[in-house]
Amino acid sequence: MTTPSSIDAGAAGTGRALAAIPSPDISAIHLGPLTIHFYALCILAGVIAAVYWSERRWTAMGGRPGTIMDLAVPAVLLGLVGGRLYHVISDYQLYFAPGKEPIRALYIWEGGLGIWGAVPLGALGVWLVARSRGLSLTQLSFAIAPTIPLAQAFGRWGNYFNQELFGAPTDVPWAVEISPFPNGALRPGMEPGVFTYHPTFLYESLWCLALAVFLAWAGRRYTEALRGGRLFALYVMGYCVGRFWIEYLRVDPANQILGFRLNNWTSILVFLGALAYFVWAGRRIDRFSTRVVPVGEDEGTQMIDTDPGVSDDQDAAERPSKSAGAAGEGSDPDAEPPAQSGANGADGAKREE
Repeated sequence: MTTPSSIDAGAAGTGRALAAIPSPDISAIHLGPLTIHFYALCILAGVIAAVYWSERRWTAMGGRPGTIMDLAVPAVLLGLVGGRLYHVISDYQLYFAPGKEPIRALYIWEGGLGIWGAVPLGALGVWLVARSRGLSLTQLSFAIAPTIPLAQAFGRWGNYFNQELFGAPTDVPWAVEISPFPNGALRPGMEPGVFTYHPTFLYESLWCLALAVFLAWAGRRYTEALRGGRLFALYVMGYCVGRFWIEYLRVDPANQILGFRLNNWTSILVFLGALAYFVWAGRRIDRFSTRVVPVGEDEGTQMIDTDPGVSDDQDAAERPSKSAGAAGEGSDPDAEPPAQSGANGADGAKREE
């Protein structure tokens, strides 16, 4: 890996590129006693976009509107806890080494969320809702998979506002300018006299956006082949590939094993795990549940008859076609869900990373 000390004299060596992304002047705004951190706003924007898209995909698969909103609360809360735990454990020296302040491990607004901890605990939140309602977890994962990288693409801009997790010094036109702390101290990874670095936050954001588009396309093109959690496994593998090379560019302090940063090894292990699941699930796709409505409910069931002009015989004749749509098989999750009459009219009514 290129190190700051190996950079030749030139634009990067003097800390100036011919063009660069300027550093943000502030990372928070103050409204009376309330401080709003841009890092948190970026994460919130990602969550909103992901929930909205997931909701559209889920209802297009025949699921009940509002299901994604219900699972988003435990998923996001547990995801934040898991992401922070992974960061604190993997970079424990930042908080528990001599002279450090352990209380800062709770200061999530200062940055530091590990996706490797956020996704598993977030998935636990989804599983809890799915289990309580009898919904198919793999069908939920199909709806959610492309939306997670969209959320990550938004969230990575929080690193820009915090001026953190940048890459090696560079003089490329898209370099990001990094300034010292207000007290003059260098930020982690900075070299004296060097102010332009690889914007790894931007690289990862663009990678995640491309991954979200690819997953949406693949899910539509190969719906049957990517059921059973395989689309989600494809997301995991795609993210690991991008994260590996982006992590290699970063110069912030990190624990290393055999010359690689810890997150490089994590990327490799998680990729292999996702690949193994992708192959395993492909051999038993037909064994996975496809239920997208809660147990005890059938698509077409109406609590209140709002269309008395339709006879029971007519309603019974229409019911099989509605139930077929509930399975979500062969449907386009990005398409507009069909409008329905009666109490199910709400069903006519998206989520990344």
